[in-house]
Amino acid sequence: MRIALLAVLLATPALAAPVATDPPNNPTYKPAFAGQHRAEEVHTKTPLTVTEVATGLHSPWAIAFMPDGRMLVTEKNPAALRIVTQAGKISMAVAGIPKVNANGQSGLLGLALSPKFATDHVVYWTYSEPRAGGGNGLALARATLVDGPTPRLDGVTVIFRVEPALESNLHNGGRLVFAADGTLFLGLGERSILPGRVQAQDLGSDLGKIVHLNPDGTPAKDNPFIGKAGARPEIWSDGHRNILGIAFDARGKLWEVEMGPRGGDELNLVTRGKDYGWPTIGYGEEYSGKPVGKGITAAPGMEQPVYYWDPIVAPASLMIHSGRMFPEWRGDFFIGGLASTALVRLVVKNDRVVGEERLLTDRAERIRDAVEGPDGAIWIVTDDDNGKLLRVSAKR
Repeated sequence: MRIALLAVLLATPALAAPVATDPPNNPTYKPAFAGQHRAEEVHTKTPLTVTEVATGLHSPWAIAFMPDGRMLVTEKNPAALRIVTQAGKISMAVAGIPKVNANGQSGLLGLALSPKFATDHVVYWTYSEPRAGGGNGLALARATLVDGPTPRLDGVTVIFRVEPALESNLHNGGRLVFAADGTLFLGLGERSILPGRVQAQDLGSDLGKIVHLNPDGTPAKDNPFIGKAGARPEIWSDGHRNILGIAFDARGKLWEVEMGPRGGDELNLVTRGKDYGWPTIGYGEEYSGKPVGKGITAAPGMEQPVYYWDPIVAPASLMIHSGRMFPEWRGDFFIGGLASTALVRLVVKNDRVVGEERLLTDRAERIRDAVEGPDGAIWIVTDDDNGKLLRVSAKR
């Protein structure tokens, strides 16, 4: 019997260790399934080169590549839109941005180019808008970019406004992504303060939601709550805290990352009409150390995150790599980490996280956005008053 048991033990591979972090804030919370938390640590085999392309960006927030390889970059505060070349030349501020509430976490935020940008030159962006009736709220605008020595935005139109407005400079969300059919998805925060938090699962409010819109800002026709009494027709999913990354994978599945409170950052696979639980369930706690609500991690009718972090990484963006420059990264998720000062890599198989890696930790810089460039390199902006533009490439 002892010999047989020894043979079984020798044949069983040792459990691989997760990324080394501090202990969880709440050790009583347990994952709902294997692999939901602290996946095996993995290591990139391809040698990397990190190039500092530019400095002097003021709190940069989002990057979008134009067809000629130049980038549009939003600066959160003071609010400005810049054109940046791959050689690091930064343009003057693009004229035409409307008045922005640029306080705290608010400012000029998300950015996306029209799927037909090569011909229509239309830019979409989100920003915190001061409201005439008081308070502020996220707005989605679009305009035509007129390029040249003095770039400007023509025909600026606000096509969607988050309702209700609140007096808060926190948890705006603001990341947006176009789907293959030309519609767009926008991730929204619940404004952090209690009057906003309690609306995250209220279908009569945009706060704490993903909304699905046509390019003109109207609700997309396949939205799940169209015609439901008391529900806003633009809503796609609810129960989110502060969505700061949103992306489609190669199969057309929609993913998002959102910040938890103290602990409980989440990666979610987003499904039409589902409730993602905040603030009823979650794997974090209040900054005071007290439980959020009843301190529960599961409830009927509410979705579990595919993955969560405790302690937090403070996820600020989400990109899924094509594998062009890095074949070993094909299909891997890359998340800009603020508190973790890392580029967080997740290996995802069959919609489950099977590996995690923290890259660029030696730089000790807060990473606000990370996108894949035309050649497969990863381009990063750091979250700083003197923000940097970095390029991560395969060492040659």
